[in-house]
Amino acid sequence: MRMPFDALIDQAETRPDATAFTFRNDRWTYARMRIEVLRLAMGMRGRGIVAGDRVVLHMTNVPELVIAHYACFAIGAISTPLNILLKAPELPPLLARLRPRLYIGQQALFPLVEAVSSDVLPRNMRYLVDGDARRAGARPLESLMADSASGFVAPTGYDDAPAVLLGTSGTTGETKFAVHTPRSLQAAVAALSSVRLEDGQIGINAMPMVHVSGFFILLAHVSFGLPMILFERFDAEAVLDTVERDGANWLVGTPFMFSKILETQRQHPRDVGALKFAGSTGDVCPVTLQRAFTANFGVPLHTVWGSTEVVGATTFGLEPGPVSRLLPSVDIRIVDDAGDDVPDGQGGELWVKGDMVSAGYWREGAIVPLSLGGWYHTGDLMRRGEGDDLWFIGRKKELIITGGANVAPVEVETVLCNHHAVADAAVFGLPCPTMGQRVAAVIALVPSAEKTLLDEIRSFALAELADYKVPERWLIVGAIPRNTLGKIDRRAAAALIERADEELQFAS
Repeated sequence: MRMPFDALIDQAETRPDATAFTFRNDRWTYARMRIEVLRLAMGMRGRGIVAGDRVVLHMTNVPELVIAHYACFAIGAISTPLNILLKAPELPPLLARLRPRLYIGQQALFPLVEAVSSDVLPRNMRYLVDGDARRAGARPLESLMADSASGFVAPTGYDDAPAVLLGTSGTTGETKFAVHTPRSLQAAVAALSSVRLEDGQIGINAMPMVHVSGFFILLAHVSFGLPMILFERFDAEAVLDTVERDGANWLVGTPFMFSKILETQRQHPRDVGALKFAGSTGDVCPVTLQRAFTANFGVPLHTVWGSTEVVGATTFGLEPGPVSRLLPSVDIRIVDDAGDDVPDGQGGELWVKGDMVSAGYWREGAIVPLSLGGWYHTGDLMRRGEGDDLWFIGRKKELIITGGANVAPVEVETVLCNHHAVADAAVFGLPCPTMGQRVAAVIALVPSAEKTLLDEIRSFALAELADYKVPERWLIVGAIPRNTLGKIDRRAAAALIERADEELQFAS
């Protein structure tokens, strides 16, 4: 099994002049990438960074982020990317938990951590990849780089040691850091060949490489030796231009990204005939978006289930809807609340076992295992369909219990978004003294829709869903609140409906 750093070295030795990635028309070959990775790795060693030290990476998708990830792999340090959307009050507690030895960031983001105590983040170990680092109170990254990459020797025996800490979006309000080892990284990357990463593909990576999807897209392209076009930030216009101009033909993104790409293509059509694969991840993709994308682009918009804790357990489903397919390299169980297996076709919590599962969560310098008896309890509700199909029902923590009946928000949201006037929806439960919870919905309408259509939307839902699943309280908003990873923020949506001055309600 080739580990991530070994894959880079293999590519540099066998295909030194091949393109690893391009960034703003700057072409990085594997040979160039290897040299810069080893220069940074040797420089970090020279500054006393050793295996197990946390190295915080606080950057947008720039080449230095690629280099820093692999430099950490090279010496056994723990790459610790930070969510770039977090604000100044949120970062000090995270850094206090991580206790990093080194910070590598960008000038635009550095003010968010500048005031962090030197006890938490040493002031002489703060480096910036751009701008006037010294004036900002840091040091330029170039001063950390060794003059030469010659003589580097990679350590051994770290296959099962922490390699990266990936932050979760969190349903409790606190970011958790999932620990991946070189072994789990490579097991996940090997499975990503199932999403049609193969010879001839030119991938687009517009997903932040500080998060799970963008990070694994990077690793997979290097491992498979495929060129990647790197975007600092997602831009629908630029993505479409790249498909037309450069023949980029492999694209993975969130439902929000694909919605913007579809909208932009309709407004300003490009020749997108080069596109061969489109995959949606990170959240439930509405069937209406899948069908509209397929009709406009000529290729299906597939969905793939995954999480920060486990990547590579499934591949894309073959039909529209929240369906993925199980891969042979993973074992699963679908169980009830007692932990007993449920029959095929019946919903239950998905448990996963396999090499690609995270080793646990990072807490106070140690790994807290997330598997029980070897099984990771995902918290996601699934049902097994025909063959290896897995249909996503919802998240266990988000279930609405009304009058003793369970309602999965995703099921209701899917139905609402199937109405021609609904652009987006968030469904959640509100406290009720008699029923436990009442189903509520916040919806965003398409630009041409009138608010008077709400009666029609409710009637549409009543025709598709059991009465107890149909929202009783409604609010129309301009946009659905989402968290820093683009997922629906149901608590924020509930707060909107609770404080709305004019709330549209229907009596039960």
